[in-house]
Amino acid sequence: MNATLETMWNRRSVRKYRSDPIPEEHLNLILEAARRAPTGSNRQNWRLIVVTDPDIRKRTAKACNGQMWMADAPVILCMVVLPGESKVNGTIVLDHAILAATSLGYGTCWIGAYDRTQVKQELGIPADHDTVCLTPVGLPAEQPAARRRKEPQELFSRDRFDAPLDYTP
Repeated sequence: MNATLETMWNRRSVRKYRSDPIPEEHLNLILEAARRAPTGSNRQNWRLIVVTDPDIRKRTAKACNGQMWMADAPVILCMVVLPGESKVNGTIVLDHAILAATSLGYGTCWIGAYDRTQVKQELGIPADHDTVCLTPVGLPAEQPAARRRKEPQELFSRDRFDAPLDYTP
């Protein structure tokens, strides 16, 4: 298996982090992976907020339905799309950042449950911009086990929705 696939297979949602800082060199690689992500028509219609201030991380975690464990990570990334733009591009971009972080040994966790108004207020996001999701980034304090995946027959079809695809992993 190649390194890219290994990174994808090994990514887990991490909810316990060490407080070690992320070296700027690694953070820059994560951000560059995001910058190079594809977007529809190359619109690049997104902004990524890198939250490192401990107090802002705590307030952001509180706005994420009180998931205070997020604040233990040295970085929280918040994906924002520009007014009237699709969230799909922001999701693609953040996934590139998450896979880059994973490849460097960092843990992440998609956060989609949060108070949008409160997150926008905490991070100074203009009212007409839309948040997509957030993720903490940091060294895992523990490595979560792999979770069960659905069987291929539940996920894939060939040519039509109701046509089974013969596939064995």
